[in-house]
Amino acid sequence: MQVIGREEVQRLTANGAALVEVLPQKEYERAHLPGAISLPLTDLYPFSADALAKDRVTVVYCYDSQ
Repeated sequence: MQVIGREEVQRLTANGAALVEVLPQKEYERAHLPGAISLPLTDLYPFSADALAKDRVTVVYCYDSQ
């Protein structure tokens, strides 16, 4: 895992990276990055990664507008 900035996120998504928002579903519905999927942190289990493509870079983020 590594922390990356906005420019790197843009570069990665332009090259096909998946975006995963980990805030609760209601907050995801209120606002999220285009193309992001919702996988709330409280719902993560060891098998949660099975839902993600193994052949793509995955960017996991937590956007909080507060």
